[in-house]
Amino acid sequence: MKIKTRSILQELNDIAANRNTEALIESRAINVIESAVNVIESINKHYTPAEADELQRRLINAIKGADSTKFTRGVRKITEAKRKAKKNNE
Repeated sequence: MKIKTRSILQELNDIAANRNTEALIESRAINVIESAVNVIESINKHYTPAEADELQRRLINAIKGADSTKFTRGVRKITEAKRKAKKNNE
């Protein structure tokens, strides 16, 4: 007989989901929002204002469209442009 094992995180997730779905959703949303705020602060710190605006727009659109590649393409586009500019200046 094969014993099915589950991780402690799976067990906790199941308990939380069964107890109070609304509280779980609220808690997860708060965590996501706080993380997004931290990402936006990092973007503003490390990119020019124009680049930061573009990345913030892409971040919001990626969330709305449930497609993380929208944001990733923006970061890669800016990184590539910086690399080309640096190469041309050398």
